[in-house]
Amino acid sequence: MQNQTTYISRRATGTSFVRGRNTVRHTKRSLGSISQIVIVGMLTLVFGLIYVAEGTKATSFDYEISSVESEISEMNVKKDDLAVEKARLNSITAAEQSTVAVSMENATVTGYAAE
Repeated sequence: MQNQTTYISRRATGTSFVRGRNTVRHTKRSLGSISQIVIVGMLTLVFGLIYVAEGTKATSFDYEISSVESEISEMNVKKDDLAVEKARLNSITAAEQSTVAVSMENATVTGYAAE
């Protein structure tokens, strides 16, 4: 590819060019094929890293959610155990305060049976 050289006057004096009158030479510049390949590769690498970083964030959120859910299930098990203990203690108190339990005698051991 051949570079084209164009001259543009800095002053708006018309279309004629005069020697020594502030002329500037402009050349078209373009990237080569290797430079274009390198740029595309770098963009692909950057987008790939962004994709992996976002995937890692989602995975870490999943781990946090699963740990919170396991804590919730442990708390529910403890709650159920405490509800059973409460019911047991309430039944013992109700039995101790019943009229039937008050009229009963305390049990004593009188002896053991021999075989």
